[in-house]
Amino acid sequence: MTFTLTSAAFDNGAPIPKKYTGDGEDVSPPLSWSDVPEEAKQLVIICDDPDAPTKEPWVHWVIYNIPAELGGLPEGIPADEEPKDVPGALQGNNTWPTIGYRGPAPPSGTHRYFFKAYAVPAGLFSKPGLDKKAVLAAIDGKVIAQAELLGTYKR
Repeated sequence: MTFTLTSAAFDNGAPIPKKYTGDGEDVSPPLSWSDVPEEAKQLVIICDDPDAPTKEPWVHWVIYNIPAELGGLPEGIPADEEPKDVPGALQGNNTWPTIGYRGPAPPSGTHRYFFKAYAVPAGLFSKPGLDKKAVLAAIDGKVIAQAELLGTYKR
């Protein structure tokens, strides 16, 4: 099952504005979702770069425990384990490893950045600081629906 994930900052498949990158203000872009199935109570969002010159995709953001009924995330979520802007949400470690969003900063060429959203039941997470692997393990077999937003960036 799928639902819709969009951003007011960029269209699916389009370049991510510099503001949301390591070359700009390095703030998280605003995200919105719709058509999330009623049985899904929370969302997980992971942003990664499969074009990074590393064995695994470079993880830019791990945020989970997001109440599905919010309908979106505002721009510039602070790099806090429990961001006050999103009550109930928890943030995990990216590849640096730091907590919160870190924007695109590719070493060369155009890279793709996938914002993947997973609609899940409540009660899967109790602590912040998990990495992508731990979050994906926790939701394995429990994903009700998925959505994806693709942005690109070239220095």
